[in-house]
Amino acid sequence: MKKRLRNLVLWFFLLIVLAAAAAVGGAWSWMHRPIALSADRVDFVVDPGSSPRTVARALNAAGVPIWEPGFVWMARLSERDKLMKAGGYQAINGDTPWLLLERLARGDMTQRQITFLEGWTYRQIRQALRENPDVKQTLGDTSDEALMERLGSEVKHPEGMFFPDTYVFTPGSTDYDLLRRAYQEGQRILADTWDKRQSDVAVATPYEALVLASIIEKETGHGPDRRRVSGVFTNRLKIGMLLQTDPTVIYGMGDAYQGRIRKRDLQTDTPWNTYTRPGLPPTPIAAPGRAALLAAVQPEQHKFLFFVSRGNGTSEFSVNLSEHNRNVSRYILGQGQRTAPAAAPAPAAAPAPAGPPADAAPESEPEQGQDQ
Repeated sequence: MKKRLRNLVLWFFLLIVLAAAAAVGGAWSWMHRPIALSADRVDFVVDPGSSPRTVARALNAAGVPIWEPGFVWMARLSERDKLMKAGGYQAINGDTPWLLLERLARGDMTQRQITFLEGWTYRQIRQALRENPDVKQTLGDTSDEALMERLGSEVKHPEGMFFPDTYVFTPGSTDYDLLRRAYQEGQRILADTWDKRQSDVAVATPYEALVLASIIEKETGHGPDRRRVSGVFTNRLKIGMLLQTDPTVIYGMGDAYQGRIRKRDLQTDTPWNTYTRPGLPPTPIAAPGRAALLAAVQPEQHKFLFFVSRGNGTSEFSVNLSEHNRNVSRYILGQGQRTAPAAAPAPAAAPAPAGPPADAAPESEPEQGQDQ
């Protein structure tokens, strides 16, 4: 009986060893077996931050059939998952899963990519293009107005007109080509977003929605707050109340802004100073992303007229000035900082507040904008 049991155990372990050997052999065979591509060459893109599973799904979506669990384990066991680089790649007829993984780990791209971040200004976008060694510089001293005319835009100011996203391109593509793509993408998304607007929005045109979205983009990066911030500005616009938002002041200051806003900056009139001028500024102040655009045309319905940063990326909202001043004391003054919020109300007919905001700093003390 014991001998029979021992033989059964031996056979059981033998079967396990054989199964493991078969699995290893099958895995090795799969890793080095050419993939049946849908064409001789198939382009695909690996987005920044992609995991092995995300890459496998991108390959399948592009027409490179690959076994997802096998690709994931192959990447992790070989530790190539830590080396894979984002960018544009090409699968070539005869490639095996292992060859593809090696190509991703080496960063052997057929294409390059450039990212324009949400909240970037047009100046930052142009700087990123100039600094990219794979982008051919052709615009030189082309004026902003000439560029917009070349793009076929009725808008002459370029700010906010180029959608922030990651663009894949072949080395040698021109700065104009990339701006054209970003402009066209921005127009497409803006039109699509405008079609989703609520019936009672305070903006009258897609361009006004773009302007408002740019302010929302700079005021908060906290997703759940976007529509609520939009509701504050919508409420103010509807009653003719000054927007009084620091990011517009900063934009109007241009190179004079060195990281601080003082009381005199709030009182110095520029076309973008929403403390001295009613309504929206004449142009966007940055490139808003899709979420900010949607918030601009779908504001949250509420009665809030004020908000202030809590210091952790979120905002505290209030319906009247006394509540707002208490929030300022709690979240700003209590931390030894001072700020000018999207703040003190002013009569619609007044070109500027009757006086500085209730929590404005003395002339000698710096004020820090909410988007900082």
